[in-house]
Amino acid sequence: MPKVIFNNKNAVFFQSLKEAADNYFDRKGLQRTGDSRLYIKTAVLFLVALALYSVILFSSFALWAIILLSCTFGFTLACIGFNVMHDANHGSYSSSERVNNLLGLTLNALGGNSFIWKFKHNIIHHTYPNVDGMDDDIAKSPFIRMCSTQPWVPAHRVQHIYTPLLYATSSMIWVLFQDFEKYFLHKINTIALAKMKLEDHLIFWISKVFYILFYIALPVWLMGWTNWLWFFISLHVALGLTLAVVFQLAHVVEETTFEFAPSDETTRIENEWAIHQVKTTSDFSPNSAVISWLVGGLNYQIEHHLFPRVSHVHYPALSKIVKEKCEAFNLPYNCIPSMRQAVISHFRLIRLLGKKPASASLSMEMQDTTFAQGHTPRA
Repeated sequence: MPKVIFNNKNAVFFQSLKEAADNYFDRKGLQRTGDSRLYIKTAVLFLVALALYSVILFSSFALWAIILLSCTFGFTLACIGFNVMHDANHGSYSSSERVNNLLGLTLNALGGNSFIWKFKHNIIHHTYPNVDGMDDDIAKSPFIRMCSTQPWVPAHRVQHIYTPLLYATSSMIWVLFQDFEKYFLHKINTIALAKMKLEDHLIFWISKVFYILFYIALPVWLMGWTNWLWFFISLHVALGLTLAVVFQLAHVVEETTFEFAPSDETTRIENEWAIHQVKTTSDFSPNSAVISWLVGGLNYQIEHHLFPRVSHVHYPALSKIVKEKCEAFNLPYNCIPSMRQAVISHFRLIRLLGKKPASASLSMEMQDTTFAQGHTPRA
């Protein structure tokens, strides 16, 4: 298993940033957790999801309407994941641990597992974003080559064409295969999964049974096999595409950098942890209130990585502080103005990474642990 060490001996950037953020919350008299904006959003999303599920199952529609409603249902589930599940599993939804744990289980209602996700996301991804060999979010090889230190295969020449299809199937693969793979192998990428208590095992299996009951058995009984199949595929296409695109726009774009951690070696990253977060992450579409509402503030990904235990409702305000501190410390503040531009940047990088390395010397260079993609900071 690889080991990564950050140079935190003189972590002056994060110390200064944290002091500024603390002063903001103290001055405003605000808690770092969610507030009425998040609670209202939660109620709206839950009601919309429940209404869509009921209408699809208990009404009779033409096939095109089933597909449309199911896609809308899948998109709504993704929004619940962004806004409710994500904050709750980071402990930032509420000051109550019980509330956070309960709402964190909304991931199980979507078909995933909160225990596995928290270890994969909170511990691995948030500590080692864009570190090839550690970060499971970019470990899509050999299907998708997401950074230049990953092996190249001929199929990658057209990966920019087939990647959207893989994204569309990603949530289905996650729910039906990857959770079980991680559960039985007790491993996420190269890292051993934390030991599960009896309660965690029970929640895993009970929630999987409920998923089969509510997403497969009951719909088949009420809709018939054919309509159920369209329902199931459509909701997962919308769910998978939405989840994959939003999360990839935060890290796998031309603006961010990558690191490589060889197996069974210790990799020393020259920056402090917080600077690594800034360089490997990008905000997008910060001026769109609609996108911010739908994606749960995940378009403010730099702020989220620096303050994961702060609710997303505070990210717009924190972004001004983070940008100011980045400028003061001469650090890039990656921010892509629109979601459209972020999508273009992502697929332009995917296409670039799909090209065969030009020479053997370049292939050797790509094994360098400090190799970084072309970095173009944007204001």
